[in-house]
Amino acid sequence: MTTPLDYNTVTECIEQMQLGDFSTATIRDLQALSKTLEEKTGQPVIHLEMGVPGLKPSEIALKAEQKALAEGCATVYPPNGGIPRIKKAASAFVKAFIGVDIDPLCCIPTTGSMQGTFGTFTALYHAYKGTGKDTVLLIQPGFPVQTTQCDVIGLKHVGLDIYGYRGAALVDKLEEMVKAGNICAIVYSNPNNPSWVCFTDEELKGIGALATKYDFVVLEDLAYFAMDFRRDLSHPYQPPYQATVANYTDNYVLWVSGSKAFSYAGQRIGVTCFGNKMYHRVYKNLQNTFGVGEFGNFFCNRLMYTLSSGTTHSVQHAMAALMEAACDGSYNFLDDVREYGRRAGFMKKVLLDNGFYLVYDNDQGEPLADGFYFTVQYPGMNDLQLTKELMYYGIAVYPLDTMGSTQQGVRICTSFFKPEQEPLFKQRIGLFAENHDKK
Repeated sequence: MTTPLDYNTVTECIEQMQLGDFSTATIRDLQALSKTLEEKTGQPVIHLEMGVPGLKPSEIALKAEQKALAEGCATVYPPNGGIPRIKKAASAFVKAFIGVDIDPLCCIPTTGSMQGTFGTFTALYHAYKGTGKDTVLLIQPGFPVQTTQCDVIGLKHVGLDIYGYRGAALVDKLEEMVKAGNICAIVYSNPNNPSWVCFTDEELKGIGALATKYDFVVLEDLAYFAMDFRRDLSHPYQPPYQATVANYTDNYVLWVSGSKAFSYAGQRIGVTCFGNKMYHRVYKNLQNTFGVGEFGNFFCNRLMYTLSSGTTHSVQHAMAALMEAACDGSYNFLDDVREYGRRAGFMKKVLLDNGFYLVYDNDQGEPLADGFYFTVQYPGMNDLQLTKELMYYGIAVYPLDTMGSTQQGVRICTSFFKPEQEPLFKQRIGLFAENHDKK
């Protein structure tokens, strides 16, 4: 059987790295294997495993950050809660593209949304410690690092794979899980990483009602902000808006990332936006232990202070400038990232034409949007077998079982896929299908 990458070389590299059946392989392991294979075979690997942005950032951000540095911001510590400019810009951005009023005070820049999630989980751990509400419910599949963050903090977590639960069934299943009284928060991304399904207003209304009824916090990860390309969400202060649970409960926190929609991942910037009432909510545990009872105040002046003393000064100006330009209509931040959707559409067609099938294959009866991620499988294989087998064809992917999914399949990320790789991808997938059809 002929494979694009020498079969023996791939096998030897896998054995040398002790990856076995790939059941313990991480994304970093797959990256390292890919690099080694490229060096030893002289053939390129098509990287579909990495959830890393692959587009150039806007000049708006670069110029704003350069200007801030030239004016001396590097010599001054930033405030724990962020400079006034970004707090005001984030508040306006949330109003313009989500349709929700959040006070600038409640918008806190963080070193990427990663720090925002870690800080929020830590605040929850201390706020609810000893109350019996000691568990986070993650709607999955999802971002694996969030479960790791909970483990590092000591916060219990459980998961629910949405594969069989959408619409009213999702709300009913969540209620079944939260009514035990141990859930302090529910976490999800919207659009979802990696399935790319998008929660509807019906589902979000149900989740919001449960949050109010059972008194837990909804943590909405907007890493792929407005990237449901089936609807044009790019026009400020007019519907349609990014769907959000914030319309249906006061118990919410939104994480807005600069990495994907703004292609500014390397500078590590995000904004954690607390609902106004959530920011000011007082917890006895926080007051008694730390002298600061307000949830948002604790996040800002205890956690952000001790974690990093705020967020890098110059990058706050960059993010603020992007948000300002988006709000005044001079910058359509979705124009560039629609390229991810084009790439997804191409790859899906090639894969489906060659016997693959979508795992998370519809969005409540509607076709999925083409975007940053999608999920596929090949008949007769499990996700680890497919991940390993595709390596022989110079295609790196990521298995779903590491993301809390109960389904067999792999995640495809479009970010590093280049237009010039389209013929090579089509050729390799065609050969894969030909070889496995023979089997």
